[in-house]
Amino acid sequence: MHIRTLPWRLLACCLLALPLPLPLPLPLPAAYAAEPATASGNAALVRQAFEAWRDGRGSVCDLLHEEVEWTVAGDSPVSGVYWSRAQFLGQAVAPITARLATPIVPTVEHVVAQDDAVVVVWSGQATAKDGHAYRNRYAWHLQLREGRIVRAVAFLDTWALAQLMR
Repeated sequence: MHIRTLPWRLLACCLLALPLPLPLPLPLPAAYAAEPATASGNAALVRQAFEAWRDGRGSVCDLLHEEVEWTVAGDSPVSGVYWSRAQFLGQAVAPITARLATPIVPTVEHVVAQDDAVVVVWSGQATAKDGHAYRNRYAWHLQLREGRIVRAVAFLDTWALAQLMR
């Protein structure tokens, strides 16, 4: 069996990133019953946040760590990497919600969790201010630490988003 070694640059980057602690997270909102930091606990936390969002009682954004790294994949007006909760909400979420007459209502299709990662496949729909329906499908890969989302990659239909943003 042949074992490949990591390139030295990749190994050096990994080692440099290890000692960087994130700031302490804010306490979780009372609406989210925190379970131990397990795959099933993280999945339950994310499910609760989506249910609260669907019911108009909260949002997945309530789980964002202040220093979250959120990547919107693809090629859309809001695609890119955001390095904080404030930046993500201000530069990605706000421009989208500004074009909507109604909030996006999520429907979760699948939640899969392993270790500190939760993948959520979901669809959302809303009405745009121009009266057209906005529908999209998403796959979010979330990494949680102490009940907070610290890293996310959001995959979505960027064409549908671009149509909303024009």
